Amino acid sequence: MIGDELKRMILGAMGFSPTADQERAAEVFCSFMTDRPDRAAMIMRGSAGTGKTTLAAAIVRALASLGWRMVLLAPTGRAAKVFALNAGHPAYTIHRRIYRQRALSADMTGFSLNHNGYADTLFIVDEASMISNMSLGEAAFGSGCLLDDLVEYVYSGRNCRLMLVGDRAQLPPVGEDESPALLAGAVGAYGLAVREADLDEVVRQGEGSGILTNATMIRRMITHDAPTGLPMIRFKGFADICVVTGDELIETLASSYSRVGIDETTVITRSNKRANIYNRGIRGMVLGREEELCTGDILMVVKNNYYWTEMEREAAKAAGEPTAQADDDAAGLPSFIANGDRAIVRRVRRCRSLYGFRFADVTMTLPDYDDYELTATTLLDTLGSDAPALTREQHELLFNAVMDDYADTPLKADRLRQMKQDGHYNALQVKYAYAVTCHKAQGGQWAHVYVDQGYMTDDMLTPDYLHWLYTAFTRATERLFLVNWPRTQNADAQP
Repeated sequence: MIGDELKRMILGAMGFSPTADQERAAEVFCSFMTDRPDRAAMIMRGSAGTGKTTLAAAIVRALASLGWRMVLLAPTGRAAKVFALNAGHPAYTIHRRIYRQRALSADMTGFSLNHNGYADTLFIVDEASMISNMSLGEAAFGSGCLLDDLVEYVYSGRNCRLMLVGDRAQLPPVGEDESPALLAGAVGAYGLAVREADLDEVVRQGEGSGILTNATMIRRMITHDAPTGLPMIRFKGFADICVVTGDELIETLASSYSRVGIDETTVITRSNKRANIYNRGIRGMVLGREEELCTGDILMVVKNNYYWTEMEREAAKAAGEPTAQADDDAAGLPSFIANGDRAIVRRVRRCRSLYGFRFADVTMTLPDYDDYELTATTLLDTLGSDAPALTREQHELLFNAVMDDYADTPLKADRLRQMKQDGHYNALQVKYAYAVTCHKAQGGQWAHVYVDQGYMTDDMLTPDYLHWLYTAFTRATERLFLVNWPRTQNADAQP
């Protein structure tokens, strides 16, 4: 009876008649929540337009009305913000919730698994396709394997359960062929009783969308058909998808900035080099910005940084302000500044050259963390670099140059400790964020999205390309612009 009533409340919270897939998924969810095993988990997979987000939001509203305990999580700040807006309930990044900084961590880069003090709580994780279980060398967080740590954290709480929500057609985590958090076998290997639900039917509201129609076609190439050629995109009859030529690009981008705002417009490319070309052109020809860094510039952090948020906590502690995690949440302070986080420049001061690099003190707000404001020494050299961040050679140059500054300290261990507390060594590494790679865009949504896939031929058709294209298409919520899209991939241009 409890399950029947819960299902009725969930479907009622959707606001319209569910599809058959949504109704089945609601039934699976109710069974999952009333399962006797205390180590139960659920995976809900759904592609773009199938109402996965709508159903997840209805589940949150129904549980909230019953007073059930929930924690909403997502892999990135922007994904958590989107989840919170859709569900009408606070959401946090996974890292912010499940990790805590290690005590006595001299270099401020160590985070151990947090204590789960929750009981009788459902943890719902959106954009679970992004959750990696492969350590890529920076094992600053727990075991270095995010899925392992997430499962350990959730089930260390009394009667806590985990629901993973995502889209298998999106890009898998870097270095992995599939998204492990969406595979029942991978999740069940933790000793969990896994229930699954798949949403494949596009809801009626999406049938007239060119974005969803074409995304669905690409998804079928990924999941069902053996790809025989490059995707043929349909434009005719759809108002939400169009081709933009290079001659029209500046004017069209300016129109998007005017209509929906810079923060609701993005360009997605296939390489950092191509993103740099766009960023230079947008700043110079669309925004008219001549200085290297200006008030209002949108940046993206390209390397995890633990130093500057710790400086904020130390400053708060010195001022007698509380610094517990609960207070960080209230203040919007993230536990660290993550690779992929966005920042908006408010002030730029003290531009200087030092150690063979260029720095500035930049005051910025973090839009995905309630516009939290902080000031950090920022490295300017990465802004226009084709590399994802400082190269290993550049990092070694900076390391050695800063170490030389502490040459009068006799012991090497003391020199290292001083260096790791140095603001220039810990400078924030950033790039302009008007144009980004698809991995950096994943988890976010923008009203207007411009996609530049670059030159493509049939022999370049791979599963990675299809995942890339599908993910890029589905970042758009209102309009999708395909830049210099080839006639050979235009279904309407074929004889």
